[in-house]
Amino acid sequence: MTAVDAFRELLRIPAVAGDDALLDELLGALRRRYPLLHERLELTRVGSHGLLFRWAGASAEGPVVLMAHLDVVPAEGDWTHPPFGGDVVDGVVWGRGTLDCKGSLAALCQAVEDLLARGVTPARDVWLSFGCDEEVAGESAGLAVRELTRRGVRPWFVLDEGGAVAHDAFPGVGVPMAVIGVTEKGMTSLELRVDGRGGHAATPARHGPTARLARAITRLDRAPMPAAVPDATVELLRRAARHARGPIRYALAAGVRSRPLLARLLPAAGPEAAAMVRSTIAVTTLRASPSLNVVASTATAGVNIRVLVGDTVAGVVAHVRKVIADDRVHVRVLEQAEPSPSAPLDEAFELLERTVTAHFPAAVTSPYVTMAATDARHFTAICPRVYRFTPFEMTRQQREAIHGADEHVSVAGFHTAIAWYATLISDLP
Repeated sequence: MTAVDAFRELLRIPAVAGDDALLDELLGALRRRYPLLHERLELTRVGSHGLLFRWAGASAEGPVVLMAHLDVVPAEGDWTHPPFGGDVVDGVVWGRGTLDCKGSLAALCQAVEDLLARGVTPARDVWLSFGCDEEVAGESAGLAVRELTRRGVRPWFVLDEGGAVAHDAFPGVGVPMAVIGVTEKGMTSLELRVDGRGGHAATPARHGPTARLARAITRLDRAPMPAAVPDATVELLRRAARHARGPIRYALAAGVRSRPLLARLLPAAGPEAAAMVRSTIAVTTLRASPSLNVVASTATAGVNIRVLVGDTVAGVVAHVRKVIADDRVHVRVLEQAEPSPSAPLDEAFELLERTVTAHFPAAVTSPYVTMAATDARHFTAICPRVYRFTPFEMTRQQREAIHGADEHVSVAGFHTAIAWYATLISDLP
């Protein structure tokens, strides 16, 4: 039984949040594949299927929390290999969850299993927190925080998924950037709804619900939030500038000295760079008429917003209402979470940086604003040092495959991630 075999078994279980039978199957696979972890660590069940393990170290003072999540998003689109096949082809593992987040889960569990087999005791307590509903912004991570609070646990640092060793992060920067999230954007979901009289498609009225909603969406698309540059993004670009070539180097160096200039440059560099400097607004779902020959009496759109550090949920919602400028488009807030506070670049960050350098020597490590929401945001209530990093090298194509088709990771990269987690745990001071 190899580490890759265990990883592939986890990938074959399409454990979408809320599917209790499949989550039960996944927990059974974890027990079989990582027996020492389950035998020697104290386990507390959290919520329906969340797991919270305590690995007793030489000291209980200043423990660390290492995180991953069990659930995945559904697999849609055209895949080169079956999304839940766990296929290995030419040294590459294919499947939903390879990067988000079963790769981290399997690598971390394997690292702990291997260290236990060698009789290693960490210098301080290590907690493993595995949520079961991260992809639907569920409650298990919050319940884990509540359990740790009940026990009086105050972590030294927390590490969850987030950044990665990113290739092709910036045009003209020839080295990979190992970006460690020190904060993350907030997340807000809205519903836009327009009501009308509906009727037969043969006699449509002007400005019906669908047309009015389409106009609102178009207005939002044409009026993005103002750009601003958080401190972590300035530091990221400062470190990247040292390794940039030609005009890009001068542009980044000049931008680091002038945040207004950066706020103008980055939105022009593509969607990934643009998302670094503004709150993003994405219309993700649409619903209107049930039939081709029926004018909709109600049209709705779902809007997902990632709130930049420095912005607020209230400010973004006010922007949406102002831009739409139509009282007949009802805006309802479905969920909301403010941006997370920033973690310091102190000795905990330096430990992560040294671990990155040990396994990815060509990479430049830097702080970063994590664009997606993670379970880590809940842990800022009990710890000021919450970091977000996945120890995988990722090309732009791989990053775009997260939540898309053809998610994959190399076998070599998976083994490097195991070694990365083992080094981190072994080097805890």
